[in-house]
Amino acid sequence: MRKKRNRLLSEKVIRGLQSRNMDGYFAETREEACQIALSLIPEKSTVTMGGGMSVREIGLVDALNAGDYQFIDRDKAEDKRAAMLSAYDADVYLASCNAMTEDGVLINIDGNANRVSAIAQGPRKVIFIVGMNKVCSDVDGAMKRARNVAAPINAQRFGLSTPCARTGSCMNCKSADTICCQFLITRFSKHNGRIHVILVNEDLGF
Repeated sequence: MRKKRNRLLSEKVIRGLQSRNMDGYFAETREEACQIALSLIPEKSTVTMGGGMSVREIGLVDALNAGDYQFIDRDKAEDKRAAMLSAYDADVYLASCNAMTEDGVLINIDGNANRVSAIAQGPRKVIFIVGMNKVCSDVDGAMKRARNVAAPINAQRFGLSTPCARTGSCMNCKSADTICCQFLITRFSKHNGRIHVILVNEDLGF
């Protein structure tokens, strides 16, 4: 029943995205999501990404490495700063979001700002891979999810010493290890055809 509910909800989310000058798609499976993403990435494109787990979970990184693309993998780069800076002039930037609303607003929190800044400006095209588990009713709910679900899990994943890593919920800290430094709310795309959101009828990411 959850799958059926997600299908119906995705129609509302996609309408919301369209009203915000963003393109929305719905995939039943990870494999279908990967194929949709590849259809949006011309061969020989320069492609890069942040640390989005959802992008890897659908097999898109493996597909790019196997195909005719100039994929810059930050995690494998010797010069990580150069790899992150390359995102600003990339043809395609891949990401997920920490949460989004039913009417198409995207919420992202970042520590170093490389991800949120690339989402906001630079790459010619941004493709989001978003599991339906990240869709919330409104901006307040999406922000709470980002701060109390995504952030603590990511802090634990990176082995950081933050209050949320110890308690499992946001303490609005100013820890030196905090990853909640920049908050990006994407409510509209100024550039037609730049932002694409692929909704997946599975739980992805954190």
